[in-house]
Formats: sequence, C-alpha cells, structure tokens
Amino acid sequence: MTGRLTLLVGSPRIAPGLFTRTAWQTLDAADAILARDGSEPLADALTESGVPVGHLGELTPPSLARTLMDRAAEGDVVWVSSADGDPGLTDAIASEVSRLGAPPEVEVLVASWDVPGSRLLDLVAVMDRLRSPGGCPWDAEQTHETLVKYLIEESHEAAEAIESGDRDHIREELGDVLLQVVFQARVAQEHATEPFDVDDVAGAIIEKLVRRHPHVFADGDASTPAEVERAWEQIKAAERAAKTPHGGGEDGHPGLLHGIPRSLPSLLAAEKVLARYDRTGGDLATVAAGDDDLGMAIVALAARARERGESAEALVRLALARLDAAAQDEQTDRKGRSGR
Repeated sequence: MTGRLTLLVGSPRIAPGLFTRTAWQTLDAADAILARDGSEPLADALTESGVPVGHLGELTPPSLARTLMDRAAEGDVVWVSSADGDPGLTDAIASEVSRLGAPPEVEVLVASWDVPGSRLLDLVAVMDRLRSPGGCPWDAEQTHETLVKYLIEESHEAAEAIESGDRDHIREELGDVLLQVVFQARVAQEHATEPFDVDDVAGAIIEKLVRRHPHVFADGDASTPAEVERAWEQIKAAERAAKTPHGGGEDGHPGLLHGIPRSLPSLLAAEKVLARYDRTGGDLATVAAGDDDLGMAIVALAARARERGESAEALVRLALARLDAAAQDEQTDRKGRSGR
C-alpha cells in the first residue's frame, strides 16, 4: 500500500486554524497527522479543535523526511508545517523520492493564504523588535522630534523616485516612507499620558476617508473629479469649523492658508491655495500680477498651470532638469573646443 504525504502550510499572519475547506477535508481523511511538537501554532490549533496530532520532536531534515516517507508508505499522512517553515525539508523529501522505487505521492497544500496588507503586520513586528529592550540602541533612543528630518527626507526621495519612473526605486522609497509612519506610531505607544499605536493611526485615516467620500460610502452624489474636489473641500471646512468654531479669519472663515505647513515648498503651497480658491468659487483666470509684483507673477503662472491640469511644482522641476542638462552640454562643448 502506498499512501500520500501532504505538507500542510499556513500563513503565519493568519490565525491558526482558519484553514480552507480543502485543508480540513484532507485532515479528516488522513491516517496520521504529525507535527514537530505541541508548541507549534498550527498543530496547537488543530489539537484545540479536537484533531489528534502526533509529535515527532526535533529531527534533522533527512531524518524527518525519511520518517514521513516511511509513514506515508502505509497510508495518508499530513505533516503540519512548523513556524520556521521546516528549512531543508522539501529538499530532503525530494532526495527520498529519488531514492525510492515507488515513492508515496507528495503534495504541498496551502491551508491559509495571506490577505492583502499582511506584510504590514511583519513590518510592525520588526519595528517593535527594534524598539524593544534587546533591540537596536539607536532606534530605542529616537523621539518624534528626532525622526522628523527623516520623514521629510524620505518623502522627498519618494517624490524623486516617482518622477524617475524607476519602479524598483519607487517601491524602495515608498517603503522608507512607510517605515517612518510605523516608527513614529511605535514611539507614540510609549507616551506616558497620551499613547496611541499604529492601529489608532490606521483607524483615524480610515474614518477620515469614509467621512470624506460620502459618494462611495454614503448617499453623496459627486460623480466627477471636480465635484469630488468641491465636496471634499466642503467636508474639510465643516471639520475645521467643528474643531475651532470661533477660529479662523473674518466671519469664522479659516482662510486659504489655514492648515498649510509653513515648511511646505512655496510652489506646492501655491497649488494648495489656488485649489482652495478654485473650489470656493474663485476664478483662476483673474489671478494676475501687478506691476513689478514678481511674487504674484509666479502665483499667476501657477494658476495658469492648474487651469491646464498641470502642476507648477512638477513643471519647474522638469525645467530645472532641462537647464541642468543644457548646462552640462555647454560645459562639454567648451571643454571640447578648448582641447582642439
């Protein structure tokens, strides 16, 4: 009699025991279910569910492979994978299959798949390890304030990567920005009187997104990007009024500059102000410079860019790149002429 060996693997990010229907059917039909020991999460979940699990203890990959293949020669055997993924086991099983004349069938059955975003849990766990006692001394001494410069720097590097179009570079730099968010949230957990964690950060932005998208999550009727922008600005204005009902400028209006960080690059600030001006009924075509008012001339150009659906910030960066390339070409030409 030749049976089957099934290697049952599950995501470490999904609660043990949340298996697929096929996994439970395979377990029900097995003649033997084996694991390293009862401390393994998947094996422990099966035991708690009333499924008998035999324990083989610590064995080297070759010894474990031979034991499993011997047992599978007598019936259907399920090996419940260990938390470390049983390094070397699949190679050892392949060697056993090659050695045996009529080996049992071997299959890998994925009992639970990662859900989208599961690796975020790994990042949170890694950050916790770095910040906890016995972790990294540099990470342990950081504060919200000392990390600010890295948040700014990584954000600019991500923007530059996006402009480059290099997909690998974009992925890397977005990861660096994500790290700063997780790092700041981990630091916040340790605040003596007002702690919060990464789940609180995620919960706050989820609530904000749902609140600001009534056309998706409620009964809002915005159907075009322009209508969405107008509704977004109205919702934000209501939120600001609720936070500071007597604040802002004349008649309680918060003003076009309200909430825009002073450290934001000027062209980006201009774009935000012009967007608010447009959404509140202002006519961008009327934004013009007075005599010798170079500042308003720049704002007027930013308004023209917005009317054309372009970003003044991006246009200036592209222009600077072209100027840099032209300057390098000129320098190369001068060197060439001087060398003749």
